[in-house]
Amino acid sequence: MLCADLVDVQWKDAAGRTRRAVANLEDISLSGACLQLDAPIPLQTILRIDHPKGTFHGHIRYCVYREIGYFLGVQFEHGTRWSQRSFRPQHMLDPRKLNSRSKSAGAEGLSVS
Repeated sequence: MLCADLVDVQWKDAAGRTRRAVANLEDISLSGACLQLDAPIPLQTILRIDHPKGTFHGHIRYCVYREIGYFLGVQFEHGTRWSQRSFRPQHMLDPRKLNSRSKSAGAEGLSVS
């Protein structure tokens, strides 16, 4: 699911210090999420994502810089799964529904002469 919501994240840096940041939750699925942050986090770092109804735990699978910041792929730990019942981001879009809407809108625009 594509989404836009702010979440608190926490991890330990290489020196063992606890670090915290606010991240933009870009998308979320059963097994992971994509976060946007202002700074990179090393691969395999264990990350805690706090949301209004609880916490997700995972580790960083990728970290890439794009024009507006760092995008981090988080794979949830075993036993951690997302569901809309457990947490529904404030702004959420299911691309499958968007695709089906555009197909039906395209079909309505066709006329047969």
